[in-house]
Amino acid sequence: MFESELLTQGFSTLLSNPQALLFATFGVMLGIMIGALPGLTATMGVAILLPFTYGMEPVSGLLMICGVFFGGVYGGSITAILLKIPGTPAAAATAIDGYELTKQGKAGLALSAATFSSFSGGTLSIIVLMFLSPVLASWALKFSASESFALATFGLSIIASISGESLIKGLIAGIGGLMIATIGLDPMGGFPRFTGGFVELMNVPFIPVMIGLFAASEAFRSMEQNQHIRQSANVAIGSLLLPWQTLRRIALTILRSSGLGVFIGMIPGAGADIAAFVAYNETRRFSKTPENFGKGEIKAVASCEAGANGCTGGALLPMLTLGIPGDAVTAIMLGALTLQGMQPGPLMFTDHGDMVYTLFVGMIFCYFMLLVLGLLSLKVIGNVVKIPGNILTPMILALCVVGTYALNNSLFDVGIMLIAGVVGYFMQKGGYPASPVVLALIMGPMAESNFRRALSLSGGSLDFLYTRPITLALLTLAAFTLLTPIIRKIMRLRRQ
Repeated sequence: MFESELLTQGFSTLLSNPQALLFATFGVMLGIMIGALPGLTATMGVAILLPFTYGMEPVSGLLMICGVFFGGVYGGSITAILLKIPGTPAAAATAIDGYELTKQGKAGLALSAATFSSFSGGTLSIIVLMFLSPVLASWALKFSASESFALATFGLSIIASISGESLIKGLIAGIGGLMIATIGLDPMGGFPRFTGGFVELMNVPFIPVMIGLFAASEAFRSMEQNQHIRQSANVAIGSLLLPWQTLRRIALTILRSSGLGVFIGMIPGAGADIAAFVAYNETRRFSKTPENFGKGEIKAVASCEAGANGCTGGALLPMLTLGIPGDAVTAIMLGALTLQGMQPGPLMFTDHGDMVYTLFVGMIFCYFMLLVLGLLSLKVIGNVVKIPGNILTPMILALCVVGTYALNNSLFDVGIMLIAGVVGYFMQKGGYPASPVVLALIMGPMAESNFRRALSLSGGSLDFLYTRPITLALLTLAAFTLLTPIIRKIMRLRRQ
């Protein structure tokens, strides 16, 4: 259940740690800048910063990562509103009405509404996370090896949801990730597998692979396309004050969209972009004047940002309580927690309860800083979004190399990162998503070790797959998750 004592302790711990507050603020500021730059995403920002958290004080490192995550989701709305260039996929929904408001000379109103809605949606999602996490974690404590295997299988089935347009390509990418996950020490016997004699491969360098797939590959793609950030005309921001009448008008929209965002975020495979568009659609459906949507409706901007940021707390819920990352960003954050010696899952609330509640309080602080920094930086951020790609791309690659090397002081890791970057680049060219690879790298070892452990405990019998209720329920859910996209596609083809 919810622990008020741990929450109070977390609050006092955070207040007595100015370094953590400073890094959280830095993370939010960096996240806003990353989100505002078209082509850069919160996923890339978190991946680049991840190695730098190694060796940092745990709370400081994790809050910096959270700050980049939250700021990155919000930052995309700035260029979406000012230039109709969504900095992130979720901001594409915001651009529909946000840019129309800019053309009407109401950019300041749109930006302040987006900032306040992002703050409100994100803060509400963290509050929900605080109350629901202990309940879900206490239920998950009943898991044995068979339930853990079923949970990992369910995690792997999410590949079907994050495969994008092609399920087959997503499954191929996931199988590739599972094959990579078998490299290293056997989880039961302890002997090396597929290492080719390289001691460095006794434990697959997960972080360099992830940085290569998400950050370096994007940099290579930008180099090929010779991308430049579009220069903006002198955009008139106008007043950044949000009138009381407007605030009252959008309050219910923010509350409803935040709830939708939290719910969608809890669904593995669904992200902030889906939450933003669903919130937009529902707000238009409930509106008395749906004809105003697409023409500069302030409720549309508020709903998109509240939904997208409400998704953040929802996405963290399965990752913290069950150890299942729902999307690419939470997969990387799972890696960050592992680097700090914490294993996300039900035992995390037992073994590191004080740390978890300190993080909860820190996440709310991050959103307060997002509100302050967002409003203060809106007139300055317009200059940042003009950085040309031929300057930005080398900076990203340099950060990838430095961050990977700093992890273990190993050039071997740098080589792995660059190889993963090249592979990720060709995957993008071929339409193969990178997220299934990362998901398989995380879930694969968990599934293998727990399956073999459960098999050993049952004396070689597979009865545990259908005699234990939670195991059977999770495996059924995994089958449903895997088959749903296939059934949906068949129905779509029949309809055509």
